[in-house]
Amino acid sequence: MGTPKQLLRDRLAQAFEIVAGEPVDPVVQRSQYADYQSNAALGLAKRMSANPREVAAKVLAAADLDDLVERTEISGPGFINLTVRSEVLGRLVGTVGADGRLGVPTAAHPETVVIDYSAPNTAKEMHVGHLRSTIIGDAAVRVTEWLGHQAIKRNHLGDWGTPFGMLIEHLLDVGEAEAAAELSVGDLSDFYTSARRKFDASDEFKERSRRRVVLLQGGDEATSRLWRLLVAESKRYFMRVYDSLDVRLVESDFVGESAYNDNLASVVEDLDRLGLLQVSDGAECVFPEGFVGRDGRPVPLIARKSDGGYGYATTDLAAIRNRLTELGATRLLYVVGIPQQQHFAMVFATARAAGWLAPPSRATHVGFGSVLGSDGKTLRSRVGGTIKLVDLLNEAVERATAAIAEKNPDLDAEARAEVARAVGIGAVKYADLSTDRARDYTFDFDRMLSFDGNTAPYLQYAHARIRSIFRRGNVIPARDGEPVHIVELAERTLAIELLAFPDIIAEVADTVEFHRLANYLYTLSTAFTAFYERCPVLKTEEPSRSSRLALCDLTAQVLATGLDLLGIAAPDRM
Repeated sequence: MGTPKQLLRDRLAQAFEIVAGEPVDPVVQRSQYADYQSNAALGLAKRMSANPREVAAKVLAAADLDDLVERTEISGPGFINLTVRSEVLGRLVGTVGADGRLGVPTAAHPETVVIDYSAPNTAKEMHVGHLRSTIIGDAAVRVTEWLGHQAIKRNHLGDWGTPFGMLIEHLLDVGEAEAAAELSVGDLSDFYTSARRKFDASDEFKERSRRRVVLLQGGDEATSRLWRLLVAESKRYFMRVYDSLDVRLVESDFVGESAYNDNLASVVEDLDRLGLLQVSDGAECVFPEGFVGRDGRPVPLIARKSDGGYGYATTDLAAIRNRLTELGATRLLYVVGIPQQQHFAMVFATARAAGWLAPPSRATHVGFGSVLGSDGKTLRSRVGGTIKLVDLLNEAVERATAAIAEKNPDLDAEARAEVARAVGIGAVKYADLSTDRARDYTFDFDRMLSFDGNTAPYLQYAHARIRSIFRRGNVIPARDGEPVHIVELAERTLAIELLAFPDIIAEVADTVEFHRLANYLYTLSTAFTAFYERCPVLKTEEPSRSSRLALCDLTAQVLATGLDLLGIAAPDRM
């Protein structure tokens, strides 16, 4: 049937077209003055050199709204305010509660979507800098799959390059068994730091490392075996971190830089054949249109360096060509920090010039800001070092365990541990996803673990409280599609919020901005709290009792589904 916003938009679009003689977006939005508002009459009046209020009046006269709207009003310079009939809201809520999809349709034209995210480096610790990419990417996968698209996950592991000569030589120095043990327990930072320290201090070690790089790049089997050992042990450790974080990445999703080595030469050949290469300071480069430096000179994307080697740009070009031409993707999402914005813009521009990235295919850099400490600087440990991601997650769960014990001391140990993990990990994720991803945010355990305000524990507690209503009343939710009886203002407000869920999901799927979903869930929770305080549920008479139980059940469904799309669990008890 559609949401109220969609129904109103369709009806008003027909009326605007009658008045304008051409299609017009009615721009229907929620309003504090009515249920919904359209401000399109203002823009149309300007194009028609007419009075906006008169245009709005003509639109309402042409609109077929009587079965949807109980009141219309033209306010201010020409805003159209619309109040939806309560019986329409009740009918839509009843339908949404029974359809299993909460009003969200699956994609009419499913796509293949490649999502590039997380991307730690072999033999280097996963730290808080990887947190945002992993969390945002996981949410993108969840929303993409729930809408019926095929999501192909790509964990672009840093597993190639000159540092591996240094790392392999250090592995030989300490011994394979000891190195494997060190890496397997998560001492990646110490391993890498020790290798780097030797490289900087010893010319002999430095020379050995350089020779080892040549052997690795030349395909020497003994060297390749040691490289595979480094990669395998690192992957094993990364998977333990992903399991702790409860994300959907699996080992088969690792497709590192090395996977594209055999394709780098052909990428350069393709670019040359297409006339896109220019030689600059001995390097073969592409100069995508529109990219200039501070000096006003065109900025190059280096395809092959002057020494014949390849860099990150060539690997990214090989990856994008593979994803578009071999995987058949029509949408690419690169969840990488904002500092890489120009790099990806140049890669995308080059892919378009080469004909690989052509409509309907498109690529998006899903950029994000930094995680800051209380001092406003990049989050660091107390001694100034990089914080291990696994340590951060463990601390979140420990703090949540203490909070849950205080909140509900009657929970048994097993249930408390399960809830604490859901709350702790959920709090870390929600603090990230509820922030506009383009902005930095300050990491604050006390704030993110609070049961008040816009936090995961607040939403999780709201869900658990709803489920307790059904336990106390010994009631099984009835999802029979019957209309909900809406009388009170708090019921109307809650119903309208519930019916907005499909619109929010559509926005999030398009923009990859998960703070929109997080903030919607918080608004829904506050609307439910107001409803719960003003509208008795179990102790009221029929038909209000059944209708209010239906509103409670639908709220719990939307909260659980919305949180799950963010990668956050919704416990039934807390």
